[in-house]
Amino acid sequence: MAFRRRSCTPAALAFFVLLLAGQSTAGEDQTAVIWGRHGDEGTLREACDTGHYNTVIIAFLSVFGHGRYSLDLSGHDLRRVGNDIKHCQSKGIVVLLSIGGQGGDYSLPSSRSTADVADNLWNSFLAGRRKGVVRPFGNAAVDGIDFFIDRGSGDHYDELARKLYSYGGGKGKGKGVMLTATPRCRFPDRRLEKALATGVFARIHVRMFGDDVNCTAAPRESWEKWAAAYPASQVYLGLVASSEQDPGYLSPKPLYYTLVMYIRDRLNYGGKMIWDRYYDKKTDYSIGKLI
Repeated sequence: MAFRRRSCTPAALAFFVLLLAGQSTAGEDQTAVIWGRHGDEGTLREACDTGHYNTVIIAFLSVFGHGRYSLDLSGHDLRRVGNDIKHCQSKGIVVLLSIGGQGGDYSLPSSRSTADVADNLWNSFLAGRRKGVVRPFGNAAVDGIDFFIDRGSGDHYDELARKLYSYGGGKGKGKGVMLTATPRCRFPDRRLEKALATGVFARIHVRMFGDDVNCTAAPRESWEKWAAAYPASQVYLGLVASSEQDPGYLSPKPLYYTLVMYIRDRLNYGGKMIWDRYYDKKTDYSIGKLI
């Protein structure tokens, strides 16, 4: 299936991105958090009720692309999640569903499978309604989809992004589908490079942790590469909440003085994305004083 690129100037696209789903403007820190990776991290409702987060990212839809779909939410009771999503949204918090992850069985082997995945995401988790399609979160609809593609090739994710973006995104078709990506720090992320080139991603959460020593040793330079490459997207700092999680952990004071103070006034600085709610609950990293 062919997709037509929308006619939009870079300035107009940047303005739209800043308006979409509570995006920040320069100097305003937003905080997103990954939820769903630990059964004892508390409920989604509890995370939203802390007042610490502007966005929660439910992770992960870890099986897709071969006619099978499966959520991995670390033992959380799915019967509660739908009502919790609506509760979070009633507080003005953006709720996203992340697809992919560090395990699972997922890929997009063909354009046909890509169309099937887009259709399933729209009807199972977003605003679509089609008889016979199971909705794990009931009548609750997430606000958008996060691409956390950490295995396999990057084939067809650009098609998936365009297809999802086309759902409900036009005039008179509703609020649209918000798309975000959570790439590895090393630039470019080969699995997401083609998808990000579509220009339809409102946010990019750059993981400033992991197995790339160059990124964790020079986080400012790494973030600036991403920000320069995607000026129409809000670019977030993806951070671990505890030194237990990763050697790339930045405690609040070094985080501020080596990084945040230099980039917080950039037009496309979005804020922080915390990995994850379990460790943030233990450390209160998301509200740590930076000075």
